[in-house]
Amino acid sequence: MNTPQKAKPQNMFLMFNHSLSEDQETDARNIWGAQLQFVGLPTQLKALWAQIPADQTRIFDTLAPFRTWLEKASCPNDLVLIQGDFGATWIMVHYALNNNLLPVYSVTARQAREETAPDGTVKTTHVFKHRMFRLYGV
Repeated sequence: MNTPQKAKPQNMFLMFNHSLSEDQETDARNIWGAQLQFVGLPTQLKALWAQIPADQTRIFDTLAPFRTWLEKASCPNDLVLIQGDFGATWIMVHYALNNNLLPVYSVTARQAREETAPDGTVKTTHVFKHRMFRLYGV
């Protein structure tokens, strides 16, 4: 018995604090198709995602504009790249899973370089390289 295949996602909504790298864009299109469109957060939401209030004990209501944005803009089976504040990410991943969206995150290889200056101070440089996307909840 053949099971029906899900349609390829049309969009990848970007809920994270960085710009999508060329490697990430290429990888996403190789996996989910050349037709994939990338949809960034509106300016106001981008600013809020970058600074989830650190003085609030509960942030569910603070994230309502993100849920509204996805509800209005997304279609079932669309991707949502979610990375950032741990609690906000957890809440939005659950929202995506409960609303027929595919939450993903970018897996990176990390390299750290340390340089010790003559005065004894240490400068650490981190280099991140995209490796793949991973689905949350699988």
